[in-house]
Amino acid sequence: MATHTHSPSWGARLATLVLAALAGAGAVYWGLRLSAGTPQAAPAAPAAEPLRPDAQAMARLLGVGAAAAPRAVAAPASGMQLLGVLASTDGSSGAALIAVGGKPAKPFRVGAQVEPGLVLQSLDRREAHLGATMDGPTAQTLMVPLKP
Repeated sequence: MATHTHSPSWGARLATLVLAALAGAGAVYWGLRLSAGTPQAAPAAPAAEPLRPDAQAMARLLGVGAAAAPRAVAAPASGMQLLGVLASTDGSSGAALIAVGGKPAKPFRVGAQVEPGLVLQSLDRREAHLGATMDGPTAQTLMVPLKP
C-alpha cells in the first residue's frame, strides 16, 4: 500500500473554497439582475399648488355656521363685526373672522387691510385691534359678542 506523503495544505483548500463561493455569488447576482428587466422610471409628481385659505372652513372652525343667523348683539357703528379670533399667545400673528358692511365674514390675518385705511394690528383672546398702520395707535377695537 502506498502512502501519500505530500498532501495539499489546508490553506490552499480554504482559498479554493472562498474563490468558488465568490464566483457562485457573482453568478447568482448577475443572473437575478439580468432577469429583472429594465427598471421603469416612476411618473413625475405634479407640482404642488400653493395653499389657499378656505374662508368657509375657517368660519366653521371659529364657530360660525354656514347659514348663520344674525346675532342679537348690535353691530358696531362702523359696520364691522368680529365673529371669531384665532390668535397666537403674544397676539402678533393669527387671523380674525370679520364681517364688514353686512357682507359674509372673511378671515383676515394680522397685518391685512380690513377696509381702506384700517389694518388688523393685533389680536387678543376675544378682541381685534385695528388702526391706520401696523405701528400706529389703535383706532378701533372689535370684540367677539358673548353667546347668550
